[in-house]
Amino acid sequence: MYQYFNGFIIREGTEGVPADNVEGLFKDAGGVKNIPNWQKEKFSLIFQNSTWAYTVWDQEQMIGMVRVISDKIMAATIMDLVVLSDYRGRGIGKKLVELCVQKLPHGDWFAHTSANNFSFYQKCGFEVKDPSMNGTCAFYGYKQARIDGHR
Repeated sequence: MYQYFNGFIIREGTEGVPADNVEGLFKDAGGVKNIPNWQKEKFSLIFQNSTWAYTVWDQEQMIGMVRVISDKIMAATIMDLVVLSDYRGRGIGKKLVELCVQKLPHGDWFAHTSANNFSFYQKCGFEVKDPSMNGTCAFYGYKQARIDGHR
């Protein structure tokens, strides 16, 4: 499945995500350096072992991604959310978080991230317990479920 967002294509799925594209996003974000060739397959395998995933494309270039681990009932964790630096500030990351939360709208969502990303997750509706530390941001779906009359 795919959809359009601000001229980009967002694809849903955990299969067939090119390892080179994932590695490029991680390098741009400063997350990987000097990975030996024999380890590069892990960039595809992390998607295959994820519950949900979205990738964002500008023509043939992957410019963003998110992957999620979940029990599909009560809880989910955003494992990796990365947008290529040249494309940040265009709402792509927020759209990816929205798509994720729609998968489990009344579940509890977590995003383990560094403190410099806390304000982004707060804009997405997540709570931050201690902004002075690295840690977990949380979106408690039960609060929305109560508002919606489901709990």
